[in-house]
Amino acid sequence: MTTQPATVTPAPTRPRVEGAREEEILDAAVELLLELGYDRLTMDQVATRARASKATLYRRWASKQSLVVDAVNRSKKAVSDPAPDTGNLRDDLVQSFCGAGAPHNIRLLSVVISALQTDAEFAEAFRSQFIAPRVAMTQQAYARAAERGELLADVDLSVLGPALAGIVLHRAIVLGEQITPALVERVVDQIILPAATGRRPVADPSPDEETP
Repeated sequence: MTTQPATVTPAPTRPRVEGAREEEILDAAVELLLELGYDRLTMDQVATRARASKATLYRRWASKQSLVVDAVNRSKKAVSDPAPDTGNLRDDLVQSFCGAGAPHNIRLLSVVISALQTDAEFAEAFRSQFIAPRVAMTQQAYARAAERGELLADVDLSVLGPALAGIVLHRAIVLGEQITPALVERVVDQIILPAATGRRPVADPSPDEETP
């Protein structure tokens, strides 16, 4: 009698963490980052807040570092939109920073900046996955400006490129100021454009000249 080979039942495929479930987990991670800070945040806490198992989290994210980078990227997802291309450098820079000063975003970046000094693995992932795409978007704006002949021939974009973000975030995080579109415009007009183009700074309007 011929013996039939045993039938092997394939192991069930574990579902991927995506769509609405992924968003719930990332939202939970952001909430806990703001409540606890980076150092005290754990994968267990995120799983509990999102009503998910720890295994579910690890199917999608290999570490706390990768989870936090994705959470911050999703929370500040404007960079995924097409880079502004208005036809002039000034408006490209101003539009690229629209919404950057929302209190939620500033608080989140404050938490993250401290973690860059204490967690080398997180710092490497954050710089490559969060900062680098935003730097690239700004460099595109400057490249287009150069093609239009807007820039000084000897402008050093390695210094000037990050300057707008640096000034704006310093005023928000260190000085505690609210980042408004008007402030972004002042920084662009008073500092960035003169350095990039040689154009004289645009004078701030006096109180009598401001429109109500």
